[in-house]
Amino acid sequence: MMLIECQQVSKHYGDKLALDKVSLSLSAGAPIGLVGPNGAGKTTLFSLLCGYILPSEGDIRIMGHKAGSSELLGLVSALPQDAALDPNLTVLEQLSFFARLQGMPKMAAKEEALRVLALVDLSSSAKLKPKSLSHGMGKRVAIAQALIGEPKLVLLDEPTAGLDPVNARLIRQIVKSQSINTQFVISSHNLEELEKLCDQIVYLEQGRLAQSVSLAQQDGSAYLTLVMKQADYPALVSAIKALPSVLDVTNKEEQLLISYQAAANVDLEQALFSLFSTQGWQYKMLLKGRSLEDTLFA
Repeated sequence: MMLIECQQVSKHYGDKLALDKVSLSLSAGAPIGLVGPNGAGKTTLFSLLCGYILPSEGDIRIMGHKAGSSELLGLVSALPQDAALDPNLTVLEQLSFFARLQGMPKMAAKEEALRVLALVDLSSSAKLKPKSLSHGMGKRVAIAQALIGEPKLVLLDEPTAGLDPVNARLIRQIVKSQSINTQFVISSHNLEELEKLCDQIVYLEQGRLAQSVSLAQQDGSAYLTLVMKQADYPALVSAIKALPSVLDVTNKEEQLLISYQAAANVDLEQALFSLFSTQGWQYKMLLKGRSLEDTLFA
């Protein structure tokens, strides 16, 4: 059974077409990334998946059930980008309140609130009110709220937006640790963040599905990303293309993307180092794989 299935889904707001015949199938596994420019339809798709709004055309299934149906109550949760905390309640009171909304008795709701606070490493902040929280702590509380009741699917809209690197890393760690039992779909403009978390990427543009890709290589090709300190780039590209197993070399702003046969019994990295030594070239960075930006826009 697929986690998410959309068949010819369109959404109109009056004369405006927000989504245009989007069809996709997403399987459970590592977090799924949803990317696209402003106005691409990401928020509309999130709202449709949550059942907040209905499609104008088409069908959406979550774990085999119609989006928004009673069968999905408690199984799907969402964190909007602009989610706000009640300034008059402590963190524990707020999370307990949302647990009560899910039908939990008072004591069970408090226990659940404490459980999700522990998941985001904020147990010591249970009695604080929002004004005493940093922006990063507030984001973690909001994620804790989305995890109440152990939902199977959690949709996060820009979870690391506006965060410093330390807090962004904490959010990534939370998502990774909870991905064992929970499926995440993450909307973000930050390709580097998604690259660190996701295996599947859905790219929307002008309301249409532009690409749906897996970051895992499935075509027998592997990649190296190379940046040099010093080199004759035209000569370098020609020399690399002549190496065994190399399929192609792309030069983008003096960052080389080298594709090669993954199954080839050749130590390409060692061959590159020998080439650099022979020519007197100095390399700055050699990484396995390619960036999400290269995957989407190559």
